[in-house]
Amino acid sequence: DTGCAVIQEWELSCSLLGAKRSSHGAAGDNAHGILLLPRASVWDFALGHVKQCELLQLSRKQKRLCRREPGLAETLRDAIRLGILECQFQFRSERWNCSLEGRPSLLKRGFKETAFLYAVSSAALTHSLARACSAGRMERCTCDDSPGLENRKAWQWGVCGDNLKYSTKFLKKFLGQKRIGKDLRAKVDIHNTNVGIKAVKNGLKTTCKCHGVSGSCAVRTCWKQLSPFHEIGRLLKLRYDDAVKVFSTSNDAVGHSELAGPHRHGPSARQPALPRPTDLVYVEDSPSFCRPSKYSLGTAGRTCSRDGNCDSMCCGRGYNTQSRLVTFSCHCQVQWCCYVECQQCMQEEVVYSCKQ
Repeated sequence: DTGCAVIQEWELSCSLLGAKRSSHGAAGDNAHGILLLPRASVWDFALGHVKQCELLQLSRKQKRLCRREPGLAETLRDAIRLGILECQFQFRSERWNCSLEGRPSLLKRGFKETAFLYAVSSAALTHSLARACSAGRMERCTCDDSPGLENRKAWQWGVCGDNLKYSTKFLKKFLGQKRIGKDLRAKVDIHNTNVGIKAVKNGLKTTCKCHGVSGSCAVRTCWKQLSPFHEIGRLLKLRYDDAVKVFSTSNDAVGHSELAGPHRHGPSARQPALPRPTDLVYVEDSPSFCRPSKYSLGTAGRTCSRDGNCDSMCCGRGYNTQSRLVTFSCHCQVQWCCYVECQQCMQEEVVYSCKQ
């Protein structure tokens, strides 16, 4: 299975890259699949892509692929940020708010939250790689080349399809998913990783542009375009809300074990139901996240909405009410020629925060 680490002096330190753990749990050749990013002040000083690859703690195979792909290291960094920010956005009102605190311990378990982290990380990698290709930031890939679309004509009109085909093919090679893990956690982690990739695929749509006299559609060019990542994050959050608890069962027909969920209703009730390819799956119930633990900082001091989530987030401990004055721009007017002039206004704001 894979894991992540949070190192205090390092920035944005988490992605699930599928490196194998050694039998003794040693770090070795990035045994835990940790992807670490140096401080931005170090990274941004025009380092060559080979140097950037060395700064990332990858497996030997991943470093070799990184060195062969100029632009990949920067894309990996962008993907990590994208995944973390989206996770924190989707869980901003939940007891677990996707904080980096406690993440190493969380990723050693089989919680619903672990499932979401695997899915959103793989989705962010897939999305970022496809966008990097179409933006010209990767040397070994370019615009989408799906058959049936006039991509060359689209390129001539200044548009470029997101290359999801290259992204998914390269990512599976990068993650090393050819072998299916034998233990339950490995199967679960691979399944959730693939859920993230499928979520990006499901958001791929064909966009067309008309060219002609007075906006007529005498000439039309079409290309593939990914959905905004917020839409993918929202879809994965819905998958998290409906996540399926699974166990391992033997399948004599195929000769190996597979994931199974709750029993079906009806005539086939004796048979456990297989999770769907789009289901997030987990193997153990999550903690409450109410109090500080190795998994989170708890909810004490967290802001909440009195009419929304205070009762749930504060875990029955109640909440404090505090008034404060906030300053904001108001009465803005556009001045000739080219700037906006605003006044500063103040208003009282009531803030609710969970008690200890």
